[in-house]
Parts: sequence; structure tokens; C-alpha cells
Amino acid sequence: MHRAYLGLGSNLGDRLANLRAALARLPKVRSCSSVYETAALTVEPQQAFYNAVVEVEVEEEPRALLQRCVVLEAALGRRRTMLQAPRIIDVDLLLYDELVAAWPELVLPHPAIAHRAFVLRPLTEIAPHARDPRDGQALSELLVVVEQTQSIRRIGRLEA
Repeated sequence: MHRAYLGLGSNLGDRLANLRAALARLPKVRSCSSVYETAALTVEPQQAFYNAVVEVEVEEEPRALLQRCVVLEAALGRRRTMLQAPRIIDVDLLLYDELVAAWPELVLPHPAIAHRAFVLRPLTEIAPHARDPRDGQALSELLVVVEQTQSIRRIGRLEA
């Protein structure tokens, strides 16, 4: 069995319901963060995102897990139109065990993990001692830096 962390995000429709629908379709969930609201990181105005991170236990290898996430997104109505488009649901594979790897369709850890408060805040909530497998830096230390320029607001629990 493998431990993976998945980032969930939504900025269309009932954002909280979208996150809950994704959570209900995930493999064995070990822990789930609170929901946080953050501004969309785009040039064009968009509704703010609701984000959370979940820890799951899986048997699949990373690329198979990524494919499961893409299928889940499609099942919940996501249509990929353009980069940084608004979305009903986004499911990102952030970390997979301590693996550092790259394939054409997947890079682990997620390349932007160290630069996004909407990933670091919920991730450090459920994994306070987590470290970036690339360099061993504590994710909580990265969060202190990122939160100086990105605002994030806790909404509440994700579980229904």
C-alpha cells in the first residue's frame, strides 16, 4: 500500500458540495483537511476557490492514480477547456510516498506545491511534519513564506 496526498479544488457551482462529491469517490481516505478559501491564481477574475487536501491509501502506482483522478474529475463534470479555467472540480496528485519522479503526464512532488498556500495550509494541517522529498525542507516552513503574499481563509470541515 502507498500513501498519497491529493489536493481538491472547486470554484464553480456549489463548491463545498463539489469537494464532498469528490471526497466520496476517493479510495481509502486516511485523513482530510479543513476547507480553505483562496483567490484564483489567474489574470482574469474568477470566483474564489474552495480547497482541501486528503491523505489516501492506494495500491495503484502514481500514473494509475493520476488517471483515477482524471476520471473522477470527468465524472463530476469537469471539462478541460484552457489552462487556469474555472472548474467544477480539480483533483491534483501532490505527493506519493516520498517519491521524486517525472513522466510526461506527471511530476512528483507536484511542481508547484511549495508556492501555493491553498496546498500547503491544508497539507500541513493533516501532515504537520511533512517534508518536500526533493530537498527535505519542512512544508510548514514553506507555508510561512507563502502566506506572506497569499491570503487564505478557513471555511470549516469537509466531511458531511
